[in-house]
Amino acid sequence: MKILGIGNAIVDVICKVEDEFLIKKSLIKSTMKLIDEEEFKSLISELKIEKTISGGSVANSIVGLSQMGDDVGFIGKVKDDELGQKYEDGLKKENVNFLYSKKNEVIPTGTCLILVTPDSERTMCTFLGIAGKISDEDINVEIVKRSEIIFLEGYLWDEGEPKKAFDKAITNSNKVAMSLSDLFCVERHKSNFLDLVKNKLDIIFANEQEILSLINSKSFQDAVSFSQDLNKNVVITRGEKGAIAIKNNEIVECPAIKTTQLVDLTGAGDLFAAGYLHGQINKLTLKECLLKGTELSSKVIQQYGARIKTS
Repeated sequence: MKILGIGNAIVDVICKVEDEFLIKKSLIKSTMKLIDEEEFKSLISELKIEKTISGGSVANSIVGLSQMGDDVGFIGKVKDDELGQKYEDGLKKENVNFLYSKKNEVIPTGTCLILVTPDSERTMCTFLGIAGKISDEDINVEIVKRSEIIFLEGYLWDEGEPKKAFDKAITNSNKVAMSLSDLFCVERHKSNFLDLVKNKLDIIFANEQEILSLINSKSFQDAVSFSQDLNKNVVITRGEKGAIAIKNNEIVECPAIKTTQLVDLTGAGDLFAAGYLHGQINKLTLKECLLKGTELSSKVIQQYGARIKTS
């Protein structure tokens, strides 16, 4: 297998609602709120499900790779319940090898309720569920060893069991890529992420804010110098300034593709990573990898959701 993704398995559940429903439930339109199991059950009991999508950051990247014809798999923790089955089916439909055996857990499958009002605005309520409870027992060493690259997400990292899962996967891997995921993740786990970046990862994806936070600097040149000293492949996305890849002494930049039809930024980083990793496993140059990542991210932001629609 070319790439194995290990990440949060979150089912996106899309439901149409009227504005009155948001008001009744004290939800603020166009925001994301973390909810607990009780609130999730209460909300879902009053809704009609329009569509479910197998989501999560790394899962989105893995589907993108699959759409380009790459041999990929995914490990993410779901319960043996209705939504867990929908998650597995959703990935299999995209030709992704789903490599986690569902169990009858106490905690249900992680879910993001996406409530769409008549004006097309999206209000999200996320219940992480079992997704964030991944442990070393969920990592199959043989599958990791058979993969050219494993791809991890910062969203999944946490002290305790998730850390053990990361350590087991990294120890047995041939090559490790990881996305720092989010500024909040970097701030929360800074010393651990710095250790991963310096000592354990081969390919690092970050946006400008995340890498600057990691090294406690406001200067982008500091980020470039830090990346050069690492002797690894650091890929930094900079929004409308484009992206830059640094590997040893090679520094390559790629401008952003100007799009007139910006619809939804949800999957931009996930699909950029998919394009870049596609280039890596197909032995493309750094410049070609950046171009592929930029092409995919520019496509996905012109539509809703984090899947590039294929005809």
